[in-house]
Amino acid sequence: MKTLIALVFALSLPFAAPLHAQTPPADQSPEAMIRQITDDVLAAIKQDTGLQSGDKQKALALAEQKVLPHLDFVEMTRLASGRNWNTATPDQRDRLVAAFRAMLVRTYANAIDIYRGQTMMVEPGRVPTSATETTVRNRYVSPGNRPTPVEYSMRKGAGGWKIYDIAIDGISLVLNYRSQFDEAARNTGIEGLIAQLQDKTKAQPALKPK
Repeated sequence: MKTLIALVFALSLPFAAPLHAQTPPADQSPEAMIRQITDDVLAAIKQDTGLQSGDKQKALALAEQKVLPHLDFVEMTRLASGRNWNTATPDQRDRLVAAFRAMLVRTYANAIDIYRGQTMMVEPGRVPTSATETTVRNRYVSPGNRPTPVEYSMRKGAGGWKIYDIAIDGISLVLNYRSQFDEAARNTGIEGLIAQLQDKTKAQPALKPK
């Protein structure tokens, strides 16, 4: 599971962009948004020796500024929680989202090394202007390995398109967490689930500046 999550978030790096990059307009198509931001981040990695060497603090800063605005953490947490979401109070939902977000972001920053050497190809697709949901498909290619298919499930809201799930080789990020969430909530309740996510975040390697 750790390998899957690390790979998912390392491969999600194209949703980051160098700090000078222009934010994609809200009416931009999902494919165009991914392609633009991917081009930006590939250029950033080539120019930034810190990112090239796996500087986790830089990766975390990049994620906070450029990756997270494109992710719908509330929907991701709701899907991962399944029926437990319906029994949680509004306060518990807020803390559950915050705990899940913190754990995934820390995982992302610690997994940046996996991304190096990858190239990405966005598969062409047509999304009707009236659509509010879509899946953007692409492939990651690295020398000597078969292409890795990645799918981004996206939903359009007032702020434009956002990602609520990422799947690699057909394996969903949020649905992979559902069994863990169910077990934790069944054994210790929603409060125990929140505490477990917080403990997992603390257990990950500390992010130290280089």
